[in-house]
Amino acid sequence: MNKSPIILGIETSCDETAVSIIQDHESGVPKILSNIVSSQFDIHKEFGGVVPELAARSHVEKINLIAKKALDESGLNINKISAVAATAGPGLIICLSVGLNFAKALASSLNVPFIGVNHLEGHALSPKLNANINYPYLLLLISGGHSQFLSVNGLDNYTRLGTTIDDALGEAFDKTAKLLGIEFPGGPKLEKFAKKGNPNKFNLPKPIINKGGCNLSFAGLKTAILRITKNIKLDQEKYDLAASFQKTIEEILHVKTEIAFQEFRNINSTKKSNFIIAGGVAANDGIRKKLSEVSKKNNFVPIFPDLKLCGDNAAMIALVGLEKYKIKKFDSFDLIASPRLALDKKAKFLKGSGLVY
Repeated sequence: MNKSPIILGIETSCDETAVSIIQDHESGVPKILSNIVSSQFDIHKEFGGVVPELAARSHVEKINLIAKKALDESGLNINKISAVAATAGPGLIICLSVGLNFAKALASSLNVPFIGVNHLEGHALSPKLNANINYPYLLLLISGGHSQFLSVNGLDNYTRLGTTIDDALGEAFDKTAKLLGIEFPGGPKLEKFAKKGNPNKFNLPKPIINKGGCNLSFAGLKTAILRITKNIKLDQEKYDLAASFQKTIEEILHVKTEIAFQEFRNINSTKKSNFIIAGGVAANDGIRKKLSEVSKKNNFVPIFPDLKLCGDNAAMIALVGLEKYKIKKFDSFDLIASPRLALDKKAKFLKGSGLVY
């Protein structure tokens, strides 16, 4: 096994075609040699959302080119690669299959190990690309498809503390943006709308704010936004609604995060702990500021991935591949893509308000 292994990671779970090459480092923080992400915004813009068949076709067209670009940027000979890692799930299965099959073929041709990666674990470990972080730590994973609090106890060792019972936070941002007429992808742009508005103009609901522990719910909030948008026409009213939505989300996360802090400390005796906020929504500036304030007040250290590592990328996939490579946890070429993968495999499926007390 190489003393300083080099991992090529591939990510195609949705609409980003991404390839990255990272190298282990004695500091404990891997060196990113290249990290190429090709998005498909223009392809899906007219549909207002990702069309799986079009996304998969784009992956097929781009994957070889993106891999070559990542290799060229790294300055490495392809024979220096120690292992190939690729997202195996969760995600759109026809998109996952493109990256997974490419990774298997590449690993086979190089005669190196192949490693399947849980996309969510990539997000969970992503801050380790910038800092040496010890286990355990509390994680808030907020993305387009997932919203959950977890105790990260180690590689492939998670305890879920809370999750959304309906919509993911990223989905709530995207749907609200669409209702406000913000061009796809709207979620990341909504905060710019919010900065032009009055955050106290609309009193929006905060579903299950006083029950359900640190579980989350955003469906009721989204419905309220839909109802209000039917009666507003002026741009200023849209800015005000965006600002009110942003404020409401920050307040919900404030309350639920404090509960998560308590639950994390019930199972981990550390006096001062790290609080990792990862996933695409972790790039939201208002959320970053609010969760930083709450963390410091509760003696937690807030840690966010670098902005370019919040969204889907292959560096985080390569990172999990590196961690698995070190313990020789490889996969066979029989591994299939999975549209659903959990981090805490023992956690119960939780959907519907009737399941929250």
